[in-house]
Amino acid sequence: MLETTATASPAAPPAPLVLRPVTVAQPFHWLALGARDLLAAPGVGLFYGLCFWGMALLLAWVFRARPEYTMSLASGCLLVGPFLAMGLYETSRRREAGLAPSLGESLTCWDRHVSSMAMLVLALIVLELLWGRASLVVFAVFFNTGMPSTTGVVQAVFNLQNWQFVAAYLAVGGIFAALVFCFTVVSIPLILDRDTDAFTAALTSMRVVLDNMGTMLLWGALITALVGLSLLAWGAGLLIVGPLLGHATWHAYRSALEPPAPPPPAA
Repeated sequence: MLETTATASPAAPPAPLVLRPVTVAQPFHWLALGARDLLAAPGVGLFYGLCFWGMALLLAWVFRARPEYTMSLASGCLLVGPFLAMGLYETSRRREAGLAPSLGESLTCWDRHVSSMAMLVLALIVLELLWGRASLVVFAVFFNTGMPSTTGVVQAVFNLQNWQFVAAYLAVGGIFAALVFCFTVVSIPLILDRDTDAFTAALTSMRVVLDNMGTMLLWGALITALVGLSLLAWGAGLLIVGPLLGHATWHAYRSALEPPAPPPPAA
């Protein structure tokens, strides 16, 4: 009697990640594509815009009440923002695939990538804790006029006697913000799209930045400028700018990496 042993075919290796060069004009194209996605799914955009606005209002309250913790909360927002934007990436991905945008799908898209997202969250939390500690040290070392009151925080922070504090505060914040940007500029869309592990996604994101330094500097500057302008009217501009940048980031990812090759036909 002959016995046959069924052997499972080995799993196909993951498709290699191939980077593409991006030109300095493309960030403006990403914004245009993001605006198109926002107009196509205004309800989804409004939900996430309200979330971003709520974060801005909380940050403004902390700046007035406990200014020494502003940088810590800002770093937390910079960590939460990209993960919150994952729902916007999912909306853009669905539109690209010819599927209808869905708020429900955008809210649950992360559950298929829990392990990868958890590792990336852990790494960024460590970075956020270091950022928060560094901001407190800057306050302790460089702030010369005593801890500001809740009514005079802006005047105290920008007092000419505190120019060293302002310079150090902005330098420390800029360094940590740049690190967060480098680690997340395409890593979360990559995890969402290809279920890549966190280490590979973060390393690929760093490679994208290093290989396209000029374009990524411009992209970071555009993000900073748009967010800064949106904060002028009590942060209400984030209702539009937040989802716009989320959708645009998906298109930045698509421009920076070659799409995976289609699977070979079954024999």
